[in-house]
Amino acid sequence: MTAAPDGAARPGRLRLGVNIDHVATIRNARGGDHPDPVRAAAIVASVGGDGITAHLREDRRHIRDDDLRRIQDATDLPLNLEMAATEEMVRIALAHRPHAACIVPEKRAERTTEGGLDAAGLHNQLAPVVTRLMDAGIRVSLFIAPDERQLDAAMRLGAPVVEFHTGEYAHATGERRAAELRRVADLAALAVKTGIEPHAGHGLTYDNVQPIAAIPHLAELNIGHYLIGEAVFTGLEAAVRQMRELMDAAR
Repeated sequence: MTAAPDGAARPGRLRLGVNIDHVATIRNARGGDHPDPVRAAAIVASVGGDGITAHLREDRRHIRDDDLRRIQDATDLPLNLEMAATEEMVRIALAHRPHAACIVPEKRAERTTEGGLDAAGLHNQLAPVVTRLMDAGIRVSLFIAPDERQLDAAMRLGAPVVEFHTGEYAHATGERRAAELRRVADLAALAVKTGIEPHAGHGLTYDNVQPIAAIPHLAELNIGHYLIGEAVFTGLEAAVRQMRELMDAAR
């Protein structure tokens, strides 16, 4: 049984959070206001998405500061703010009070988030950030590799949610992919046992999402780049609907 954003139980339903960063990436390539990520958020809400994810990077390469309030004003879907564990981002999160804040590793040179957060190695840096966000009523998630050491660190930090980085699974083939799938499944089960709600995301597509979606302990998948890419060809409504159908069929 999974928990809905409002706390109500939805038996067996796997939530879909849609990351709209790359709508903003296209907008920023030419400047101006088009395409507007807020319009994307409204479309996601209209076709069965359960949440909006947006990563406000330190270099503002896609989502901009003013996008956050506009997204919150445009839809009732919960906003999951992906953020680095910096003082600037904590201040912004406290000002906007999103439903959730997912703390992610961030490097200026990377094209996208390349791996999970080292929650174990960064415990002392992360602890006050987690505390401040949670004291403000923001649900904290840590974006980590499906690794027992990192999950243990998340538990010690008091994070109620972890999101497992599925990039290794998504980019693997054959036996290695099967092993990565087992790793995600095992860690998701362990997370539930420790009282942490497990989510997953990164690199998920129509072709590889169903084995992940079938993991019964996972409560939410966050998918962005692939859906925005598919939307170029089919439209965002159709892309989100197809992903939603594949996830539902896996459950």
